[in-house]
Amino acid sequence: MAANILLVEDEPAIQELISANLTRAGHHVVPAGDGETALRLLRDALPDLVLLDWMLPGISGIELARRLRHDDRTRAIPIIMLTARGEEQDKVQGLETGADDYITKPFSPRELVARIKAVLRRRAPQATEDPVDIAGLHLDPLTHRVTAMGRAINLGPTEFRLLHFLMTHPERVHSRPQLLDQVWGDHVFVEERTVDVHIRRLRSALEATGHHHLIQTVRGSGYRISAQVSG
Repeated sequence: MAANILLVEDEPAIQELISANLTRAGHHVVPAGDGETALRLLRDALPDLVLLDWMLPGISGIELARRLRHDDRTRAIPIIMLTARGEEQDKVQGLETGADDYITKPFSPRELVARIKAVLRRRAPQATEDPVDIAGLHLDPLTHRVTAMGRAINLGPTEFRLLHFLMTHPERVHSRPQLLDQVWGDHVFVEERTVDVHIRRLRSALEATGHHHLIQTVRGSGYRISAQVSG
């Protein structure tokens, strides 16, 4: 599945090369030449992953990573640092600041794409094309198909995204605002009750095979998907 990637890189040639290779790999790339521009873009919409150069004019990559990790809104965004600084102490500093991975320049496009895929699988599995299964319920994001015990389940696009997000984060409780941000998109202004409407539609679609019980309401907190019997 295509990921939305914010690329923060001040060298135009490197920015263009990385953008071209990631676009060829199926991702959508939004470039930023400095930290200030990146922060403005982040205020408009949250990406699935940030590729962040260490040496930037103005706000450094390390400082930008630190800010992202200290802001509740951006804390969970995966970050990969890109830098020519290959000393162990530099890698440790980058990782301790909150980066999920650290790639030393120069690097091959194949390595970058592979590292992005690995980080997304670990930190943002809903942004990958990996199929997911829970208790006989199967979702394939590549073909956009859902089956339960071999039976096709027809879902609308919003219910599909909602189910995909829940299935890639099993057993975790998500509040309505969290689901709105992750499924509908950050800065999309719809009422929280919209989540309840789509949860009802999702449960209705899964009822024929008995999988509606996987979608659990946690009173006062939100929703989760779980193969465990709810207490």
